[in-house]
Amino acid sequence: PARAASSGPRGGVSAGAINAALVGRIIRVDHAGEFGANRIYAGQMAVLGRSAVGPLIQQMWNQEKEHLKKFNELMVAYRVRPTVLLPVWNIAGFVLGAGSALLGKKGAMACTVAVEESISNHYNNQIRTLMEEDPEKYRELLQVIKQFRDDELEHHDIGLEHNAESAPAYSVLKTAIQLGCKAAIFLSERI
Repeated sequence: PARAASSGPRGGVSAGAINAALVGRIIRVDHAGEFGANRIYAGQMAVLGRSAVGPLIQQMWNQEKEHLKKFNELMVAYRVRPTVLLPVWNIAGFVLGAGSALLGKKGAMACTVAVEESISNHYNNQIRTLMEEDPEKYRELLQVIKQFRDDELEHHDIGLEHNAESAPAYSVLKTAIQLGCKAAIFLSERI
């Protein structure tokens, strides 16, 4: 991968050259993921917002909104373009959220478990990659990714605590959603 001196998030030249291609790929895909997560929770709230589980979904969605806000800031700071697939993730995320919520609380929680597990694993892979590159050079980005990974794991655990595994066809639903997540990650990193 090409290495180039790049402006850091505060506008000054960073200490040592960052791997701009790597950072761009990470920020692009993470922005897409947080955008998609926001749309999933929007879909769930459209169906279950007035139910007893509505406040819990809203609480998780509020954290996802903060994640998206941070990646919007990082995209500007590092001059990273978004994936061209945002319009697709806009619709697909909402449909996934609303569709899983139509199965009821357990369906929505099954979706949450599947997505958050995928995203947590994805974040762990990014953490490993950045640690291998240079943990000092990527300290700020590592801190953000670690915090967001922990939030996603919390959402995963909330889903399990709220009977996600009792959803109709849980294992099939989880597998299908996770395959979709893998495809979305693969595509969003590249285009």
